[in-house]
Order: sequence, then C-alpha cells, then structure tokens
Amino acid sequence: MEQTGISIARLRSGIWILLLGWGLFSCENEPAKTPPATPTENRAPVTRPAFSADTAFSFIAQQLTFGPRVPNSSAHIQCAKWLESQFIAFGAQVTMQPASVTAWNGDRLSIVNIIASYRPEVPKRVMLSAHWDSRPFADQDDNPENHDDPVPAANDGASGVAVLLEIARQLQALPPDVGVDLMLWDAEDYGNPGSPDSYALGSQHWAKNPHVPQYRAAFGINLDMVGAAGAEFPREGYSMLYASQVVQNVWEAARELGHGQYFVSRRHDPIVDDHLYINQIAQIPMADVIDIRPGSGFFGAWHTLDDDLSQINKATLQAVGETVLAVVYQAK
Repeated sequence: MEQTGISIARLRSGIWILLLGWGLFSCENEPAKTPPATPTENRAPVTRPAFSADTAFSFIAQQLTFGPRVPNSSAHIQCAKWLESQFIAFGAQVTMQPASVTAWNGDRLSIVNIIASYRPEVPKRVMLSAHWDSRPFADQDDNPENHDDPVPAANDGASGVAVLLEIARQLQALPPDVGVDLMLWDAEDYGNPGSPDSYALGSQHWAKNPHVPQYRAAFGINLDMVGAAGAEFPREGYSMLYASQVVQNVWEAARELGHGQYFVSRRHDPIVDDHLYINQIAQIPMADVIDIRPGSGFFGAWHTLDDDLSQINKATLQAVGETVLAVVYQAK
C-alpha cells in the first residue's frame, strides 16, 4: 500500500463527492462522528464456526519459510503452489490468474492472483481479499544498507493471507448462506512511494479482467497488516467514500464481539490500497481493514527487515478473524 500518495487527478475528481458526502476526512485526532449503532436486540442468532488464531499464526510461519515472496523469485513460485494446495485441501474451487505486468522501474513481473471460491453456484457473493507478495525493498529500514533487501512481510502481507486461509478452513466445515470468494492479490507492494498507481498491480489487473466475466459481489473486505500487537483499524477514507455501509457493518460486528479497541471509530485520510481499484474499477463496495496508528502511521516494522514473526500477535489475529467471519455468516 502507499501511505500518503493520492494522485492530483483523484483529488480533483473526488473532492466534490467528499465535500457533499460527509465533508473533508477527519484528521487522526478528531473525534469520529459515527452513526448510531444498529439495534441488535431482535437480531436472530447466527451460527458460525470458531476462528483459531493459533492456526492462523501457523499459516504466517509457513509463508515465511519460503522467504520473501517477491515476484519473479523462487520463493514466490513455491509459495503460490503452497497456497493453491491449501485452498484445494480446504475444499475451494481455485482459480490461478497469471499475468505479466510492468513495475514502475521497468521490471517485468510474472504475477498470479489466487482466487478460492466457495459455493460458486450461489448468486449472492461476498469477496474477502489480502495481498500475498512481499515488498522487494526494505526502504523504511533504519539501516540504509538494508534498503535494497526484500522484506520478510510477516504482518504486511502474510497476516491477511493467514486470516483468509483460516477462514477458508472454516468455510469448508460450515458453509455460509452466501457464496464467498477469497482473493489473494499479487504485486501489491512493488510500488514507488512517489507514484500511487504503481502499487496494487494484481488487484488492478483483476479489476479490469475478472476471473469470471461480469463478476459481481454484494460487498468486499480487504485485509492489510492485520496481525501486529496494538493494531488500530480506523475508518479509512476511500472505504467511507465508496463502501460506508460495509464499514458500518464490519465495525459494528467488531463492537458486538468486544473488539472495539481494534476497530476504532476515528476516521483516517484515504489510503491507496487494493480496495481502491475494486471500488473504482470493478465497482464493488469494499472496505479496507488496515492498521494505521494515530500520529505514527503504520506499525513500527513496516517495510523493514524487522517485519518478521516477532511482529505477530495472536489476539489481533483473533479479533480480525472473528469479526470477518461474523460479517460473512450474517450475510443473507
């Protein structure tokens, strides 16, 4: 994802919508103006499987055994095969969507989006996603000598994938009422901070070339950096612009489950992430669950060599996994 870059063209095209819809996005420290919570007293109980943070943690560890999953590397190829095999083992219909894309620096990348579908015959669908690649440059590392080294990407990549793998395991055990598509985006993190659209190459490709012609989903949730201790998931700007009802549903589900300390009510400026292109190009309302700390930006090991297994906190994984499962099983 790109932390601060928002193209001038998008600002010009979107600012009038922002002003009319709910005003300029609040700064990080401004109290959120959250709509009243939806009453839940009359909501019918929903049977859903239990999320296992221990299993999700093991899925992160397994991804890291391959090394950094940078496009064109052997680790990338081997991890893609493993991810495909895991989804097949969990009963999904798996589509591998290969593509050749050009990165901002001219590198030609062989990428693959991995799509695991449950109940593909059901018209109403829910879309869950995360990126599975690793950033090839540790450009935020305190040691300049590390800037050209690839990032282990335990939290920034592997954590979202691991949550979706554990959700896949539970979807096999107890199919929900809706169809579910788990999307693993490639080449999300190969971008240049000065060029926002140089990020999220895999999701941009899919949005223009869906794996199923005229694919539609009722809504989507994208997971990015969802495993660190002390994580805070604010109501991100593009999510509020394009998918405010999805945000409301997810954050309300988190509150009901007692995870409000993670899914905080404050708003944050727009972040260029995979969800942006799903909203803008595919026109599927998708919310971004992304860890952004007040005053400090992303988690401390972001885009450094320290983004290893020591960054992962099982309580955070549990909060995210339980919340997403709740939203999926409440969908009708």
